[in-house]
Amino acid sequence: MPVRPTASLPTLLAVTVVAAGGLTACGGGSGSDPDTVKVSFKQSTDNSIKVMDTYLADIKKQFEKANPGKKVEFVPIKAPDSEYYTKLQQMLRSPKTAPDLVYEDTFLINSDITSGYLKPLDPYLAQWKDWDQFIDTAKAAAKGEDGKTYGVPDGTDTRGLWFSKDIFDKAGLPADWQPKTWDDVLDAARTIKTKVPGVIPLNVYTGKPVGEAATMQTFEMLLYGTNDGKADPLYDKSAKKWVAGSQGFKDSLEFVETVYKEKLGPDVSDALDPNVMTRVRGEWLPQGKLAIALDGSWLPQDWLAGSGHEWPEWSEELGLAAMPTQNGQAPGKVSMSGGWTWSIPAKAGNPDLAFEFIKTMQTKANAQKWYVANSGIAVRQDVANDPAYIDAQPGIKFFTDLVASTHYRPAYPAYPMVSTAVQEAMEGVTTGDLSVDDAAKAYDEELRSAADDQVIEK
Repeated sequence: MPVRPTASLPTLLAVTVVAAGGLTACGGGSGSDPDTVKVSFKQSTDNSIKVMDTYLADIKKQFEKANPGKKVEFVPIKAPDSEYYTKLQQMLRSPKTAPDLVYEDTFLINSDITSGYLKPLDPYLAQWKDWDQFIDTAKAAAKGEDGKTYGVPDGTDTRGLWFSKDIFDKAGLPADWQPKTWDDVLDAARTIKTKVPGVIPLNVYTGKPVGEAATMQTFEMLLYGTNDGKADPLYDKSAKKWVAGSQGFKDSLEFVETVYKEKLGPDVSDALDPNVMTRVRGEWLPQGKLAIALDGSWLPQDWLAGSGHEWPEWSEELGLAAMPTQNGQAPGKVSMSGGWTWSIPAKAGNPDLAFEFIKTMQTKANAQKWYVANSGIAVRQDVANDPAYIDAQPGIKFFTDLVASTHYRPAYPAYPMVSTAVQEAMEGVTTGDLSVDDAAKAYDEELRSAADDQVIEK
C-alpha cells in the first residue's frame, strides 16, 4: 500500500497532532505518559482525503470510552510513500521518538524486523481469540524469518485494469473488455491514441519518484505474468536467492519502454511526478482524461461521499478487467497483493496499551467498517463471508476474486534495495536514457553489488 493511499487529519478532531518532522524536538516518543497511547499513521498528501483519519477518530472515541482515564494521541506522517518509510524508520530508532503503534507496509516489515525496530506480538496474539479469524496468507505477510509475528494486518489489496467505458466507446472498443495478452492491452492503447486524441491511453507507474508503486503496481504485475505462475520470477525460494538475468525481467522492461516510447502513457514529466498517483485518482480518471489505468483495488476510497473527490457514477463509468499474463498462458491473469499492518515498536513505552488499541480496531465490526471505507480486501474470514461486505461497494467481488490469482512480494530484508533497483531500471527505459538491455544489466550489477551471495542467474 501501497503503495496505497491513506488519509489526512480533519481539523475537527480533538486530538493532539505531533508533526513528524519535529518529533525529536517536541518529545513525540512514547512512554512519557503511561495512560496515553501514541499512534502513528500515514497521512495522505491530498488534504481532501480523510478516510484513515475519520476511521481512527471513531476508534479513538471507542477506546477512550471503554478505557476510562486512557488517551489516544495521533502522530501522523504526511509524506509520499518513499519519504514516509524514511521518516518512520527515523522515528523507530530512539525511545524519544518511537510511538506506541505504527502503520507498517508489509514490503518493509522484514527490513524493520531485521533492524530490531519492531516487537514480536506472539504473546499478545496467543491470548486474542480473534486472531483465529485472520487468513493465513495475511498472517504470513507480517512474519519475520524467525517465525515470529510482528504485525496485525488491517486488510489486503489486489490489482487490475480500470478503464473508461466512455473513451472505449469512442474508440470502438467493447464495454466488457477483457484482454488476454499484453499485446491486447497495448493494442487497445494504440487504438485509443489514434481514435480519441487528447486523452492518455494507458497509465503504468514508473520510476523512483513514485517508489514502490512503480515496482508493485506495474513491474511485478508484468514480471509475475511472464512464467507459469508457479515459480517466483523475482526470488528463488528453494535457493534463497534473488533472480538476475531473466528474460521475463527484460520483457517487463520492454513493455514499460513501449508505453512511453510510443507515447501511449502520460508525458514522462507527469509520469515521474511523485504525486502522479493523486492525479490518476483525483483528476485523470474522474475527468475522463485517462482510458486505462493499471492500479489497485482501493481507488474508490477517493470517490466516496465526503472524500473531496466525490464521484458517485464511477461504477457506471469505469470497467474492470484482470491484468493478463504475457502471452495468455495459464493461469491467464495476474494480481499482486500487499497490505499494511499495525505494529508495536521495540522501543514503545506503552506496548500493552498499544495492543489494546489494535484489538479495538480489529473487532469484526470495526474491521469491516475499515475494509469498506478504505476499499480494502478483507483478511478476516468472518468478514469475507459476510454478504454485507461483498455487497457494500461495487468492485469488491471482482477484486476479492482476484485473490485466487494473486502473488505476494518476497518481502525479505533485501527487498527494499531490490525494489529501488527495479525502479531505476524502469526510469531508465521510461526516459529513454537506457536501453532495455542496459537497464537490465544495471539492475543485475546493482543486485550483485548489494547481495552477491544471494543472487542466482536464470
